[in-house]
Amino acid sequence: MGVAGPFPGSAGTPHGPVMDRDEVDRALARLGAEHEAVETSLLALQDHAGRRLLEGAELTGVTKERWAAADQSITLLWNCFDAYTAALTDIRELRARRRWSSREDLAELTERLRGRSVTVAGHAVPSAPSLTGPARLSEQFTLEELVARMNELYASALDMVVAADAVWSALPARIDLLSAELQRTRSLAHSVGVRPGEHPSGDDLEDITHELSALRAQVVSDPLAFWRPAPGSSAPGGGRPDTDRYDRAARALEEVRRDIEAVLQVRQDSEERLMRLRDVLSRADRTLTEARSARGEVLAKIAASEVPAVSGPPTALQERLATAAEYRRHSQWHRLSPLLESLEREAEDELHRARESLTAVTAPLAVRAELRGRLDAYKAKVARHGMAEDPLLIERYDAARRMLWSAPCDLRAAEQAVLRYQQAAAEVLVPRQGGAEPEDRRGDA
Repeated sequence: MGVAGPFPGSAGTPHGPVMDRDEVDRALARLGAEHEAVETSLLALQDHAGRRLLEGAELTGVTKERWAAADQSITLLWNCFDAYTAALTDIRELRARRRWSSREDLAELTERLRGRSVTVAGHAVPSAPSLTGPARLSEQFTLEELVARMNELYASALDMVVAADAVWSALPARIDLLSAELQRTRSLAHSVGVRPGEHPSGDDLEDITHELSALRAQVVSDPLAFWRPAPGSSAPGGGRPDTDRYDRAARALEEVRRDIEAVLQVRQDSEERLMRLRDVLSRADRTLTEARSARGEVLAKIAASEVPAVSGPPTALQERLATAAEYRRHSQWHRLSPLLESLEREAEDELHRARESLTAVTAPLAVRAELRGRLDAYKAKVARHGMAEDPLLIERYDAARRMLWSAPCDLRAAEQAVLRYQQAAAEVLVPRQGGAEPEDRRGDA
């Protein structure tokens, strides 16, 4: 809505110089254009979708309070406009009486154009131009003051209407879409046994359902509770809808949806995962059996060696695996999903422990095998150099071999015997090679 500018004139009235005919005509033309702009704005406000919704809605909270004030402002705005229209009509009629207005006519026209010649009656009217001050049943305005007053009332009412309409346009439709997604997720959840009181995701779905229902009801009845004005903005409707509660509900639903999809995936691949679990536990059991057998062999064949104990078969995991199979038979996917995840981790850990146990138990046998290999390798090397019949080498080789191929084998004594044979072989081979070979030097160390 435009604001009328000051009206120029000449001396002769209490409100300034008397205006001549051209000045009066120009002022009336400006007022006519202003009247048209004000009327267009008022009709647009009257037809605004937000205003119509506010009129028909059952409002609560801050929106109810602000709409009561805005509705009164709109009524007062029309009263002001009617008074403005009547004043403009009277001034035009006065000007139209004579083609050449007399000085008395021009003085009256100047008074009406500049003076407080417009009376606004009806509801209690706060003093212009401020919205505060003592209330009056009617008040006198100049045309300029009246336009400023209408602009003030219009901006206040439009700001409230636009804000409410923006919230109604943004949030309810989004809440409805999210509610539809919620219903689809609930159907999927029920199909895999995820229900309130039986699964955390079922409880979450129930909470989200209540939250969306409450949120929609509040948005419809009190939209201004979800409006955030833009800082420093003076334009009507400057701001944005507050979607924080909606966003939290959407994030919560997305988390639940991912949980349900994980449970659905369990339903699709549970048989294959159960088969893999049985295979892993079977391998762990076989490895432990091998470790127990190897331990007995080590205790019988190796002397003075500490052999760690071997744990029994993973019976607890086998029992839980049977429980998982039972869940699958009864389509209790929401219970099967977390059980499979923990079983897969623990089964791999069990297989790793079984392998470590076998390695620890068979370590003495591995040491004996390494000593045997080293002894035979040096014997072959001595034979290649034609020294196999050396008496010292034969004696030390036989001593080391008796220790390594006897039961129980003393590994410490056998290792010393092998080192003595290596040392003797190195000493015999030096004169033939002109120096010790790298292997001999390592063996002597």
